[in-house]
Amino acid sequence: MKNQDIKLLKSRSLGELERNLKEKQDALQSAKFDLASGKVKNFYFVKDTKKTIARIKTFINQQKAK
Repeated sequence: MKNQDIKLLKSRSLGELERNLKEKQDALQSAKFDLASGKVKNFYFVKDTKKTIARIKTFINQQKAK
């Protein structure tokens, strides 16, 4: 994830972050199923999506603490 993408996530509202979190979690679940069934060979997508989910959760917690 580029610094520009991280800054964009930081500037989003709480609702947008939660919506984006749900989308990423759904994408991660489907990617895991595809990877297990052999449809997808790109296992870096799973790793990158997990990191993105962690960043989004961090920003959500920071906004809730304010």
